[in-house]
Amino acid sequence: MKCDLCNKQAVVHEVTIKNGVSNEVHLCHDHAKAAGMQVPSEAPMAALLGEIAAVTEGHQIRERPTKCAACGLTFSSFRKVGALGCPACYDAFMPMLGDIIERAQAGATAHTGMHPRGSDDSQRVQAVRASLMRDLEAAITAEQYERAASIRDQLTSLDGGNP
Repeated sequence: MKCDLCNKQAVVHEVTIKNGVSNEVHLCHDHAKAAGMQVPSEAPMAALLGEIAAVTEGHQIRERPTKCAACGLTFSSFRKVGALGCPACYDAFMPMLGDIIERAQAGATAHTGMHPRGSDDSQRVQAVRASLMRDLEAAITAEQYERAASIRDQLTSLDGGNP
């Protein structure tokens, strides 16, 4: 298609619809640039592909598996169902699953979602329990058996009376 303002090849094709009336504009590189429009890259597709091939030459490109070797589940089936077929699927589809997890977690690779009620308390209890366990080991090593018994009782009460 030719430019509307000259006889050169058009590189920008713009369609605007205003009040139900469609208006098409076809401009060459020079006229599109003069109009302040974003002009596509001047490099032809073959040149771009050649650059990519040169960069990747010597590097083996890892192919994404199309299905799990253990259960035969395909990645498209996983996308439809939303569940993996077996533990081997995690290894088979890890490159794609990583992308999905990052998108779901807004770029994070660790869990960033909601936590169960009281999880802050459970984290605090776990920290206290770990500290008491270290104290208990130190008391036993130092042969302070009365102190060790006291720490053991604190651990028992911390665990809700269950040894």
